Amino acid sequence: MKNFLSLLLAVVGMMQVTAFMGTPVVQNRVPVSQNRSGASSMEMRARVCDLLGKTPNRQARVVTFSHQRNKTVQHVNLQSKRFYSEELDRKVKLRLSTKGIKTVNKLGGIDAAAKKYDINLKKF
Repeated sequence: MKNFLSLLLAVVGMMQVTAFMGTPVVQNRVPVSQNRSGASSMEMRARVCDLLGKTPNRQARVVTFSHQRNKTVQHVNLQSKRFYSEELDRKVKLRLSTKGIKTVNKLGGIDAAAKKYDINLKKF
């Protein structure tokens, strides 16, 4: 029985064999992000513009008719957009604010905007 378990460990590799009530149980040790595909494997990112670095305004207030002031958050208008980078010779997908998109259009392309704002496009 012991030789069988050692052979099973050698074959399985990344899996771990544990004993539960005398019977071997195989548990998968692969991280969840590598195991799943699709939207469930996405990781949460902060609501920040990749180009300009605009963040949500967390000091905003709503003033009612009776002059009660309630806290609120003014979020950045983020859009997912793909731009063609001539330096990398491929498309890059960025989450930009609408002002960031206008800046890219004004400067003539994502390469010029990335150079001006010192952004490394290789990570996108």
